Amino acid sequence: MASQERIIVLGGDGFCGWPTSLRLSREGYDVVIVDNLSRRKIDVELGCQSLTPIRPIERRLRTWQELTGRTIGFHNLNIAEDYHELEQLIEAVRPKAIVHFAEQRAAPYSMKSPRHKRYTVDNNINGTHNVLCAIVESGLDVHLVHLGTMGVYGYGTAGMSIPEGYLTVKVDIDGVDREIEIPYPPHPGSIYHMTKTLDALLFYYYNKNDDVRITDLHQGVVWGTNTEETLLHPDLINRFDWEGDYGTVLNRFLVEAAVGHPLTVHGTGGQTRAFIHIRDTVRCISLAIQHPPARKERVKIFNQATETHRVRDLAALVARLTGAEIRHYINPRNEAPDNELVIHNEQFLELGLNPITLSEGLLQEVIEVAARYRDRVDQSKIIADSRWRADIPLDREGRGLQTLSPITQTVNGH
Repeated sequence: MASQERIIVLGGDGFCGWPTSLRLSREGYDVVIVDNLSRRKIDVELGCQSLTPIRPIERRLRTWQELTGRTIGFHNLNIAEDYHELEQLIEAVRPKAIVHFAEQRAAPYSMKSPRHKRYTVDNNINGTHNVLCAIVESGLDVHLVHLGTMGVYGYGTAGMSIPEGYLTVKVDIDGVDREIEIPYPPHPGSIYHMTKTLDALLFYYYNKNDDVRITDLHQGVVWGTNTEETLLHPDLINRFDWEGDYGTVLNRFLVEAAVGHPLTVHGTGGQTRAFIHIRDTVRCISLAIQHPPARKERVKIFNQATETHRVRDLAALVARLTGAEIRHYINPRNEAPDNELVIHNEQFLELGLNPITLSEGLLQEVIEVAARYRDRVDQSKIIADSRWRADIPLDREGRGLQTLSPITQTVNGH
């Protein structure tokens, strides 16, 4: 890889964007971060903070340069609004690839209110379209790598394994059965997931019409917090979300255990989800950049997940490791109480990914991080108060989801 190759990381200050930016910089790319620091502002709105203390972006970048001798650029832009500045930056940087993390990424946050729904659509769809439009208008051959979600497929119980983006179907054409490939039918479960399915239509169009090279990564639920790079110095530590809107399920369980709060299982806990460790996320991004689709090749889609687990099984594992109580709450989502999930992920395995899978050792690492910073947790923010429909009941004070009857509660994983 030539040292002059440049990468723009949109949303490079965020949970996945920050460790990816450091990893790519360490690999020798010249990295430029574009971020309007909106995730930090949402912390202020929600009245909470990352479990881990996050330094100002300028300090983070200065520390990285002092440790490695490598410079990461930074531009404070809102890509959903600052189109001309974005286009000018692309023309000036002439990047090999643009990595797109710059979307509001939490399903519960997207369902909090009409304002949050509209913000998620405005931010995510306008931002993605602006990037695509700017790439075309720049006249450059830029590879767009987009972080999507497994949630675009939905979590149904069709009993079939989910392919990587495209589904082979048999159709009757003039009385003759023929096999064709179509994009896998979307089945979004929230406004956030809906924006990702709309992204896919934008990708389809700009790839077909303008030959934009695009890789769409359908990522599972991320767990863990640090990578090799973020562990180099306290200033580089990655953010760790734990509360009801942004806290992903496994990380949330581990923080709850650390502060003595019951593990918050929604509904039966029979939901099966795909998971990936944060270190594998950054590896997958790097592999995607190294293996772009050919010119005029259709959108390349990867299932960026390494394993699947049922939520109640994860809760039982954390309870066994920590002695935490498990408590069941009314599910705020409009979804099946139980589902199966089988996914294909052969493409990244064929490119050399050696997946990190769930292990007690890695869980212990996260438990230690949670214990170290547990004084930063405001327990009043743990219980989700976002609901998919108005008829899903909150507690008597209207502050969070109701607990289910004691008969459905489980203690210490039993």
